[in-house]
Order: sequence, then structure tokens, then C-alpha cells
Amino acid sequence: MPVAIITGASKGLGRALAEALAARGWDLVLDARTPEVLKDTAAALEAYGTRVAALPGDVTDPWHRTGLVTEAGRLGGVDLLVSNASALGAEPLVRLAELPLDGLRRALEVNVVAALGLVREALPALRAAPAGAVLTISSDAAAEAYETWGGYGASKAALDQLAAVLGVEEPGLRVWAVDPGDMATDLYAAAVPDDDGPRPDPAGVVPALLRLLEERPASGRYGAPALLEARS
Repeated sequence: MPVAIITGASKGLGRALAEALAARGWDLVLDARTPEVLKDTAAALEAYGTRVAALPGDVTDPWHRTGLVTEAGRLGGVDLLVSNASALGAEPLVRLAELPLDGLRRALEVNVVAALGLVREALPALRAAPAGAVLTISSDAAAEAYETWGGYGASKAALDQLAAVLGVEEPGLRVWAVDPGDMATDLYAAAVPDDDGPRPDPAGVVPALLRLLEERPASGRYGAPALLEARS
């Protein structure tokens, strides 16, 4: 069966995608920083009859990244690498004039450096896969200027550029950056705690990601709403 590595997989979009893949028979290697929540997620996904390896840790740790790829190798390889783990840089978000530089460094380390480090670890297995793919979760803040979202948006813009170049350098793979649009996630709640307005469930974005896997369009940046609209 195909094998996916998904970071930030214990909650939100990461968990929703993991569940959809488990229901389709994929084996999974899951990462998150909170062991208890990740363990519960893995147990729920194993009910689909798939193999699930849950490795708690921080994606900025190179040994943890190596462990994720090694575990995937034990399951048969790496067919899909999903970089979903993210850091905001400040919680709640603040204007650039007040953004702690250590917070910006953390956002860049998690959202950009760690994502590239994991790709580099997984590249041999991805190249050997029948249909290797890399999926990075972007944001509209990577392309639009939203007040207080500058540090996070800059990190996601950098991730978009890495994904774009990787798609050119690795023509045998598919490399997609996806802007999922608004979602009700813990990340958004931490970013803007005063905004308690209704937002879509992350599970609603998953059909857009599955469409990419099924149709394998060219490497590039995609918006989930457009993918969903085209499918309906």
C-alpha cells in the first residue's frame, strides 16, 4: 500500500487528511508535538485496518525527521510527504513592529527549514516511488498583505518558493503548495483569539487534496476553494 508522512497530524487538517487516506488503505507515518493527542489519533486511524506509526517530536529536530523517514521505509517507502506542521511566530499575532525576532526565527525554522530538511531526507524514497508527491500547506497570507500576519505570511511565502523550485528541479515528482483557505483550527484560534466567528471544518478541505492525488496535475500552487469548485 502507498505510504504517507504527515506532519502536524494529530489535529485539524493533518488529522482530517490522515483519516481520509487511512480510509483509502494508505499506511501512515504521523508527527505531532503532543504525544497523548497523537496517540489517540493513531488509535482512531488504526480502526481502518491500516498501519499507523505515530512519532511525537519537533520537526525542527533533524533526528526526528530522520526517524519519520526511517519509519516510512519500514512500511515500504514514501509515496507522499505532507508538510502541514506550522508555527505562527507569535500567539496571538502582532504587528511587525512588535514581532519578536526569536518568534520569526521559530516560524521560519518550522515552516521552511524543517520542511526542506524533511524533503531532503525523503527524496531518495520519493524518487523511487511509482508516483511520488510532496504537498506543502500554504496560506493566503503568503500572497496577501494582512495586518499582523507578516511573519507567518513571510514564512509561508518562502515555503511556496521552495515548493515551486523543487517542482522544477524534480520533474519526476509532483510538488503542490495548497492554500486551504479559512478553517476552524487551533492554529487560527491561537493567532486571532478574539475572532470567534464560524469557520469551515478542515475536513471540508480534504476533497481538494484528494483531487490532487487522484488527478496528479502539474506541480504548482493551488487554492483549495478552486479545486473544490472545479470538482463539484
